[in-house]
Amino acid sequence: MTDAHSPLSSDELLAHILASLDEDKAEDVVKINLRGKSEMGDYMVICSGRSSRQVMSIAQNLVDRLKQDHGRASKVEGKETGDWVLIDTGDVIVHVFRPEVREFYQLEKMWLPSGDDASQA
Repeated sequence: MTDAHSPLSSDELLAHILASLDEDKAEDVVKINLRGKSEMGDYMVICSGRSSRQVMSIAQNLVDRLKQDHGRASKVEGKETGDWVLIDTGDVIVHVFRPEVREFYQLEKMWLPSGDDASQA
C-alpha cells in the first residue's frame, strides 16, 4: 500500500479512482488513454450516476478518498448541480454525469473518434 506521502503514478492513481467508482456503483465506466493526445493528463475516466444525488456522492467520495488515502487534492467543478461533475486529479480527469447529460455531450466520441482506445473499466 502506498502511504500518503508517496506520489502515485498515473496508473496507480487510475486504479484507485476506478476502485472508488466501483465501490460507489458508478455505471458505464469508460477509461480513455490520453497519452500522446493531450497535455491535460494521462487518462480520462467517464462514468454515470443514476441521479443527481448519486453523481454528487460519487464525486465527493472520490475526492475524499484521494485526499484521505493519498494526500491528493483535486479540483472539482459542477458539484452543486449534480448533472456533470468534473474532478481534476492532475494525471487523471474524471467526469461523472447523469445519463441524459452524458448522452448530450458525448465526450467519448469527442476523444475517441475511432473508438479504439477506450475500454470499459
